[in-house]
Amino acid sequence: MTETTASSAPADERLVRVAPLSRLLTRPDIGALLGAIAVFFAFAYFARAVGWLSDPGIAAGWTDQAAQYGIVAVPVALLMIGGEFDLSAGVMIGSSGLLLGYLTTFQNMNVWPAIALVLLFGLTIGFINGLTVVKTKLPSFIVTLATFFVLQGVNAAGTLKLTGQTAIQNIDSASGFKSAEKLFAGGLTHYDFKVKVIWWIAITVVGAWLLAKSRFGNWIYGAGGNASSARNVGVPVARTKIALFMMTSGTAALMGIIEALELRSMQAGEGIGLEFIFIICAVVGGCLLTGGFGSVIGTFFGAAMLGMVQLGIVDSQWDSNWTFTFQGGILFAAVMLNTLIRSRAQRAR
Repeated sequence: MTETTASSAPADERLVRVAPLSRLLTRPDIGALLGAIAVFFAFAYFARAVGWLSDPGIAAGWTDQAAQYGIVAVPVALLMIGGEFDLSAGVMIGSSGLLLGYLTTFQNMNVWPAIALVLLFGLTIGFINGLTVVKTKLPSFIVTLATFFVLQGVNAAGTLKLTGQTAIQNIDSASGFKSAEKLFAGGLTHYDFKVKVIWWIAITVVGAWLLAKSRFGNWIYGAGGNASSARNVGVPVARTKIALFMMTSGTAALMGIIEALELRSMQAGEGIGLEFIFIICAVVGGCLLTGGFGSVIGTFFGAAMLGMVQLGIVDSQWDSNWTFTFQGGILFAAVMLNTLIRSRAQRAR
């Protein structure tokens, strides 16, 4: 080989040095982190009168709200990275809470076996969603939208027929309530930090580990990036997607249990509309709507950002209706930023 030929040969991309800043900017979660920091310090200024920085009770409030979003947003993000959506995740919270309330107050069941049945119910709905999507090849948007309406009708009409009302009260009268409340909905400190924040962090850690360190995480990226190519190299695409749907509905059922034990009651309309918040958290966290790219850690910061917005607007004494405007603006900015980060990541490779 001549010297000229050797010098003109392309460099091995594995040996190309990438600047630390460029490497950082290709991470899907960097936008969510910077956004969460910006929102935090913005409300530190606008809500300074109520002690946004100094009052632990303020932090307890917005972390509680963020946990309500983040617990279910993590599996929603994994599902989106896998190339699918679940629009029934929000209504599943109400369905699960109502089922727990019915079993414990009308069937006099102990809370613990009732919790087991509720989780099984959530996994079953997820399995039905996933199997329907895989077998029929219908868009998951349509399948889970149908599930959404089915569950919404059951929540209202079914609860009314079985109990004579559209809400179930006095869940705290059930046997085993105190021990279950301590694990799922209790307080951590006298500043009203809730144990649900620990659930949020734990689910985020598990989700991040699955995505980054496990074979299942590679399957998720493969199923969402190019399902045909992934299937050709041995990825069980169908099983992976069904498992992701089960994780999403199962975690939504867990959130329904937490809400029912915390509120000690459950309304038929609980959780409706939250499915869009979960998707916003995932998109803010770096998940592309086309699948194959995203971050669980970014979703964590996305939930934190929306939790701060929800409470910060009130603490700043603004009209709470502006919350929806902020959510829409954050979603639009996140989509634009994710597109930019994705293009930088592809150039870096």
